Amino acid sequence: MEDGKIIDLYFCRSERALLETENKYGKLCRAISYNILNNIEDCGEIVNDAYMKLWNTIPPERPQNFLAYISKITRNLSINAYYKKRAQKRGGGETDVLLDELEECISSAADVEEKIIRDERKKELEYTLNNFLKCLEEENRNIFIRRYFFADSVKDIAERYGKPEGSIKSMLYRDRQKLKRYLEKEGVVV
Repeated sequence: MEDGKIIDLYFCRSERALLETENKYGKLCRAISYNILNNIEDCGEIVNDAYMKLWNTIPPERPQNFLAYISKITRNLSINAYYKKRAQKRGGGETDVLLDELEECISSAADVEEKIIRDERKKELEYTLNNFLKCLEEENRNIFIRRYFFADSVKDIAERYGKPEGSIKSMLYRDRQKLKRYLEKEGVVV
């Protein structure tokens, strides 16, 4: 079913919207969540929470890109669950690695004042990041997104693109350096 029709079902408050969302995007949502949490049970809960959030936000929202909307909701819920679980366990994993890789580009907000400033600049940063991604060659952009949005492992990306892991790591490193320079040029504090 087309995304527009699924969104219309949400506006009609039809429970069929949830079924159609699961049929079309359930596998993707579980993959996004699993890549972050590495736990099947937690993924199921996150996907259900994502569907609940869709139900509660559509309407009034009418997403222009439903795939991006549900992916972002799933990703954000997964990252929040990851941090909550990490605070309880203090364990390590792939998500630690990818967040550490990006840490050199974007500083974290440690106190309330910084968080408020960060929230105010969120839209501006999103716009700047989208412009940066447009500057990358298509393959580099896709690899960057697979790693830092969908949280795919370097190994999975290497297999997907038929390249050695070392090449993917080098490509990601170079693109992170480009991102850092781009953010500095745009006046984004790094």
